[in-house]
Order: sequence, then C-alpha cells, then structure tokens
Amino acid sequence: MIHNCKERTYRLLNKQQDLTFFQVKVQETDLDIGIPKPKLTRDLIKKVENKVVNIRYDLEYYLKKDVQFAESMKPYLSPSYAPEIAVKMAKESSKAGVGPMASVAGAISEVIGELVAQFSKEIIVENGGDIYLRSLKERFIGIYAASSPFSNKIALKIKPHQTPIGICTSSGVIGHSISEGKADAVIVLAPSVPLADAAATATGNIVHGTKDLQNAVDFANNIPGVSGSLAIKDDKLAAAGNIEISPL
Repeated sequence: MIHNCKERTYRLLNKQQDLTFFQVKVQETDLDIGIPKPKLTRDLIKKVENKVVNIRYDLEYYLKKDVQFAESMKPYLSPSYAPEIAVKMAKESSKAGVGPMASVAGAISEVIGELVAQFSKEIIVENGGDIYLRSLKERFIGIYAASSPFSNKIALKIKPHQTPIGICTSSGVIGHSISEGKADAVIVLAPSVPLADAAATATGNIVHGTKDLQNAVDFANNIPGVSGSLAIKDDKLAAAGNIEISPL
C-alpha cells in the first residue's frame, strides 16, 4: 500500500496517453482506472461500482465477525466461511510473512482488474498506489518516492509478456499505511497483486537506512511469486529480479 496524498498527484505518473481514465470511489476505496476510450461505457462503470460495493460489503461484514483477521500483523489462516477475497488476502500475505490486511488494496485492484479485463485487453487499475496492469504494449509506470531525488525521475518499464502484473508500493515516510521502516519507496512486482502489495509492506519494514536497501530487495525476491523489487532511500536505490528501470 502506498501514500494517501490529498491531491493524489502521483497518479499523473501512471497516466497512459492512449487510455481514458475514470475514477470509482467507495468510502476508503479510491480507484483510478484506465482503458481505451472506445471500451469506456456507462454500463462498464456501473459494473465496476457495483463490484466495489459488493466486495466492501462482504469484507466489512466478515471483519466484524473475525477481528483477528483485521488486526493480525502476522500470517493468519482465514476460516472456511470467509469471502473469496479474504481467502486470497490471507493466502498471499502469508507468503510475505505479514497480516492479511497488508494486501487489501492490491486484492481489490486485482478483482476489479480481472472484471474490466473481460471487456478490454488494455487496462490499468490503481488503488492507493497498488496497480493491476494488463497490456499488449510496453508501458512505463513512474515512481513517486517522497523527497528522494529519484522521485518523479524514473519509471518501471513493463513489457507485454510480463502482464497481467501487480506493481505495488510501500513507503515508511508518507501516507496512512502502517510501515515499520523508513523507505522513501519500495516497489514489488508479482503476477498476484495482493502478493505484491503484502510483499511491498514486508520489504518496506526492513528499510531504516540506505545500508538496508540491498538486504530488502534480496528479501523481496526470495518471497515465492515475486518477480522483481526496487527499494529507494534518500539518494540510493537497489533493485533485484526481473525489473527494468528507465528515465521518466
């Protein structure tokens, strides 16, 4: 999970000129969704809105019955009566060694991304900095890293064969997300968006200074299912795995 900037100006880093973007906001869930303009219809927007409402209802109802799921900072096995999204959150976050709620934004991005993917082969869904991306062309996703000199200066190059993919960010210096670390930004790539989200949180917890950057990305890449990672602190960065960095 990433920062909750009031203006969400970091979203400008995710904009793709060939896509048209629309927003769906339901309570804390604030989605920025990009698809080709011919694919954008009122019916699709309504489908997304209804799906978000239903996801949130199911999850909030479940959290009231299972407080431990909501509060655990460590892996937690969801019971059989948990909704599908909660089961996925528990499974993927356990791989990163963190609690289920560390993957909630990424899980919602993925569910909505898979819904919209039924109507479009080109799609980006961003939820608080946690991204589901599917594309038939090369894409560049800009990186916001607080006051680091790398902020707004570099991007991730994502190739079509890598998608669908989750691109998730955690920061220890900005936003509402809980982090034990002080990273300006930690970005994790994985085919599973909730896994990327949880892994970014777990990796961000490791970074307290520039000396921790290499250990952090090595940790991330040892998580089953993670394909690449990047960690930034001040004027230093470290990267590992299948990840390509480009000037923005």
